[in-house]
Amino acid sequence: MSFLRRNRAATPAGPDFDVLAMDPGDWPGNLGAGLLPAPDGSCQGVFLRYDLFGGRGPAMIIGNLPEGSPARDLAEGQIPFEVAQLLDALENDEEVEVTGIEDCPVMQGDNLLIVRKVKLSESRISCVQFDRSDNVLVTIASWDRPISDDLYALLKPLPAELFQQG
Repeated sequence: MSFLRRNRAATPAGPDFDVLAMDPGDWPGNLGAGLLPAPDGSCQGVFLRYDLFGGRGPAMIIGNLPEGSPARDLAEGQIPFEVAQLLDALENDEEVEVTGIEDCPVMQGDNLLIVRKVKLSESRISCVQFDRSDNVLVTIASWDRPISDDLYALLKPLPAELFQQG
């Protein structure tokens, strides 16, 4: 999978927002992370790729896109960036489109999330999105695994040091 990397700064500082994902220590497979840079070197998104298939492709991609990120600007029916990255990583060049969106209330601790379930023409992909209180859009795309409400309890901010290069 070709994650986008910063090419301006010699040592990217990482995102200036909390990245909500699953702790890599809690995940039995391989983890990859990528930063989506803006031309000025600021971070326009973070994507985490969780691989349970032993190097044969990811099981899940979780994206965190702050307000103003160009990856959030989608045309009508266009698949989320995370779904496109998942398909690319799996070397699946099948044409996939959004067929519908359903809003569902979900509790995460004491917080009520309005989760958008993105229905896709490829039934093996599950995709959900929700907005955080800091206007970061979280998108979860999963291959061949349904996304259950239990997953939201596993999501937590990851330490910023995880995204530092040095």
